[in-house]
Amino acid sequence: MRAKREYRNREGTEVAILDALVDRADDGMTVFELRAAVEVDIDELEEALSMLKADDLIVVESNSETVIKPADRVVPDEPTDEDEDQSIGEWLRDRMPF
Repeated sequence: MRAKREYRNREGTEVAILDALVDRADDGMTVFELRAAVEVDIDELEEALSMLKADDLIVVESNSETVIKPADRVVPDEPTDEDEDQSIGEWLRDRMPF
């Protein structure tokens, strides 16, 4: 599943993080799991997480381990097949900084 469309106009790393978190919205992800899912270096990941946290798009929970979850407003209400129905133009627009 992907983050809501209104949150897809951010930096590529931030969008990749939101998408990964939306896929695991109930359980959340650790920093290590996010780094593996997004495949960026730790500095870039840290910067993106900091921006997302400042904009209240992620929630950080600390129990026995620190888990990051998407804010409720980022998670779509219903799962969609947007990835499969997406045109090439939409795919490019989502990935290219304009």
